[in-house]
Amino acid sequence: MAETNTEAQKQARLAILELANMISIPMSLHAVVRLNVADAIWEGGANAPLSAAQILARVVPGGGGDAENLQRVLRMLASYGVFEEHIGDGERKYSLTNVGKTLVSDENGVSYGAYVLQLHQDALMRAWPLVHEAVLDPSKEPFERANGEGAYDYYLKKPEMNELMLKAMAGVSVPFMKALFESYHGFQNVEKLVDVGGSGG
Repeated sequence: MAETNTEAQKQARLAILELANMISIPMSLHAVVRLNVADAIWEGGANAPLSAAQILARVVPGGGGDAENLQRVLRMLASYGVFEEHIGDGERKYSLTNVGKTLVSDENGVSYGAYVLQLHQDALMRAWPLVHEAVLDPSKEPFERANGEGAYDYYLKKPEMNELMLKAMAGVSVPFMKALFESYHGFQNVEKLVDVGGSGG
């Protein structure tokens, strides 16, 4: 039997385990968006490091919840650069990195958080395990197999999904356009600019 304990093979086994478990990253991101963790930490620009218990008290002001479970999610995302972990006096606290700040709602309630939520709606998540079916039979997309109709028709019948998608597009495009106008001055003499693309975002 071939050697199975070389360093390269050990790293390969670790790599496949990480790939198999990568769903934990977007799902943890989904959780902190649903809980409004970024807004709780940011709180008007303070971005002061907070413990999981302190964050929980802000996102569930009536009490309840499990700070230990929240901390596990925060530590996971800290390892991917969403939060910065501060350890001192035997306590872990968390603040937002630049990545985490993209989840903070602006004055119009817009952030990249809606984009995160939009990508992980139930209808979309049901389609992912059927990707292999698109290889076996490309006549029908995984989304249609999972939900009985194509994505656009499905969204038209689900106003809450459509609204979230539009909010997600705005969350992505508004910061981009603000940055564009701050650095590009080619529109200075334009008196009227018409968007013919339609929809939102």
